[in-house]
Amino acid sequence: MKVKILALSAVLLGLAATSCVSSKKYAELQGQHQELQSKYQDLQNQYGSTREQLISTTAEAKNLTSQLEFANKNNEDLKKGMGHLKNTLDKSLEANNQGSVNIAKLVDEINASNKYIKQLVEAKSKSDSLNIALTNRLTRSLSKEELKDVDVKVLKGVVYISLADNMLFKSGSYEVSDRAMETLSKIAKILGDYKDFDVLVEGNTDNVPISKTNIRNNWDLSALRASSIVQVLQNKFGINPQRMSAAGRGEFNPISDNDSEVGKQRNRRTEIIITPKLDEFMDLIDMAPESND
Repeated sequence: MKVKILALSAVLLGLAATSCVSSKKYAELQGQHQELQSKYQDLQNQYGSTREQLISTTAEAKNLTSQLEFANKNNEDLKKGMGHLKNTLDKSLEANNQGSVNIAKLVDEINASNKYIKQLVEAKSKSDSLNIALTNRLTRSLSKEELKDVDVKVLKGVVYISLADNMLFKSGSYEVSDRAMETLSKIAKILGDYKDFDVLVEGNTDNVPISKTNIRNNWDLSALRASSIVQVLQNKFGINPQRMSAAGRGEFNPISDNDSEVGKQRNRRTEIIITPKLDEFMDLIDMAPESND
């Protein structure tokens, strides 16, 4: 179009240069020229607008492409995140199910423990009642004077009767004194009431060395004193010897220090230990009086 306009312009110029034209013809040609110029300008404007639209559309297309790529990447990340979340949820559900099983098992164990503890408390209550009953039975036949030299304890169904040696023997001797016979007779009566119980007689001394020609040391003295008590219980009061044992512990089982006379006197003792067999002990617990608590 641009070429045509230029060509027409050249023709007009050539005509003007070579010859004269009529005013009417000139005006007609000039109108055609202006019309062509106007059409050219319109085409230029349309081309410019179309070019701008094309650039804008291309940029928009690129932007949309980038957004699509970003959206696709986010979609992949979301898929990965959903997969990880699903795995975590599955593990949580599995752990929760396992936890429910463990909690149920723990509850069963607690209930079993509570039942066992209740049984222990009941057994202890009966055992304490038994200890009190045995202690009362052992001490009620002893006078206040005798109780000064006799210490009676019951621990877990085992009876410990501790007799001071100054009541049983003369100093440095293993011969039982006449004074001790009345107390031993009362203890023998208690032993007779519990015929199936084992009896251990145990001698103890202080740490002062013995100086007797027929006694080598405190081992000998403690064992001889225990043996003397066993023989009195057997020969004088008819206690079955098969139930009894005699043992000497010398100075090596003190209950007090040996730095004072009072401490030494406490250590010089003979203990009579009355022990039920296990099945008999359980029978005693069953027969024990109920606690008032």
